[in-house]
Amino acid sequence: MQDKLIQAVSRACKDVFDVDVEPVMSRPDEQFGDYACNVALQLAKDLNKNPREIAESLAEKLKSSLGADISDISVAGPGFINITISDELLVESALTIEPYQHHKGEQVLVEFGDPNPLKVFHLGHLYTTIVGDTIARLFQKAGADVSRLSYHGDVGMHVAKAIWAIGEHIDWDLNRLKELDSESIQIKDEMLNLRTVIGFLYAQGADAFESDSEAADEIRAVNKSVYLRDREEVNKIYDWGVNKSFEYFDLIFEELGVQYQKRYLESETAPVGAKIVEENTGTVFEKSDGAIVYKGEKDGLHTRVFINSEGLPTYDAKDLGLATLKEADYPSAVKSIIITATEQTEYFKVMLAALNQIKPELAEKTEHIAHGFLSLTTGKMSSRTGNVFGAQSLMDATRAEVNKAFPDSNVQHDVYIAALKYTFLKSRIGGDIVFDIQDSVSIDGNSGPYIQYAYARAKSILRKKEPASTQLNNLEEGERTLVRKLSEYEEVLEKATEERLPHFICTYLYELAQEFNRFYEKNRVIDNERESERLLIVKAYSDVLKDGLETLGIPALEKM
Repeated sequence: MQDKLIQAVSRACKDVFDVDVEPVMSRPDEQFGDYACNVALQLAKDLNKNPREIAESLAEKLKSSLGADISDISVAGPGFINITISDELLVESALTIEPYQHHKGEQVLVEFGDPNPLKVFHLGHLYTTIVGDTIARLFQKAGADVSRLSYHGDVGMHVAKAIWAIGEHIDWDLNRLKELDSESIQIKDEMLNLRTVIGFLYAQGADAFESDSEAADEIRAVNKSVYLRDREEVNKIYDWGVNKSFEYFDLIFEELGVQYQKRYLESETAPVGAKIVEENTGTVFEKSDGAIVYKGEKDGLHTRVFINSEGLPTYDAKDLGLATLKEADYPSAVKSIIITATEQTEYFKVMLAALNQIKPELAEKTEHIAHGFLSLTTGKMSSRTGNVFGAQSLMDATRAEVNKAFPDSNVQHDVYIAALKYTFLKSRIGGDIVFDIQDSVSIDGNSGPYIQYAYARAKSILRKKEPASTQLNNLEEGERTLVRKLSEYEEVLEKATEERLPHFICTYLYELAQEFNRFYEKNRVIDNERESERLLIVKAYSDVLKDGLETLGIPALEKM
């Protein structure tokens, strides 16, 4: 309905004032109508007219062009046009969920998750995995052909530090095992129990690199060998550690219901990126103190190293290689969305500025979305020191809280997924989040389990009786308020997709559930003279809740 009104207002502006404009519709408080438009204020300066006069002229035109589709149109304040649509049109838009198909046929790439082998899968990785998968779901719902991608740092100093530390604790042939000195952690088998030990090992390597010059030299040598694959003992630990890391990562992705179409590795992108930098040195890049850099100051940014003084490509060069490999694998893609923590924002600006000078078409379709930090009451995480609250720890703690709240239930896993995902998704991307485990599982507040419970409650009503009619006429006051809220769903989907902000859906579902509660308290459904009409509203309500939950990747439960 919103699109129809926008088109009508646009035509009215052309017919009455001979101007082309893209009007914006908003949802005012119900007392002011169903839609509001401020196009008159937009046009006032260019037309040199009073905005209220413009609004009144447009309102008259809209009355004739929209006819029976509207029940009232008025001008308020300095020139706002308030529109109340007919009950018939409101019911039509509320009872049928029309897919938002503005990206139908487009190929869209969404890269997210990106945990690095031989490092902890931490809360940040969990955050970007859940948010990225939901953005991918939004584009799929909008008709796009979506490919979920991940990118992993399987080479670099972090890998070298971990390999060095592993070598300090086990024989290079991986046959004999030693007990770790710190925290009495026992390495029991070849798996190294990655979930609990890998962070400790990486931290040991990182600390040794900073405090022990001899160890630092050894780690640098390991780093070169990882790239060159010229030492059998390094290759053996590297292959084992990377494979075991991905085995573990895949278990987490499977638990979250995330399926990637392709996994990229820095070992693959590094040579491609290095070649790009070398080919463009002297034009885009320049040599500086034995390294090759991009002078970002000319773009209002900062200088970054793309090839270091040891001749190895940095993250920046590797990302150039990644963009090139994506282009080769997905030549028809119109969008390439990358989701990372906000601390990488300035880095991406420089990398994309360099890419724009080399392959502007790739830079143009590449979009970086930055999310904030997630923490518990212990504060921020640090993977360098090993003081990391791993994702699995949060997942286990949330699951335990759900099991406590829903004992002997067969829906514990689905409620746990709802608690976990919804808590990440209900906040605006970009802001920091403090995860409260008890709040996440509550059915009394703005949580995933609360929305699941709202859906289950609606289904319990419908199990008593199904609507006997498909007609919904002569809306009463309470009915119209709920139907009006239901009619907003398609607009919320569009806004969440176009702004890449899933929290709009969470906010809407929570508000919808509260609106239904108010309706249900004051309007009897079963054994009422308007039973059939109200059951039809309940069914529409349950359909929207189910669609919204599934769009967020959360199971809709008919019983809890």
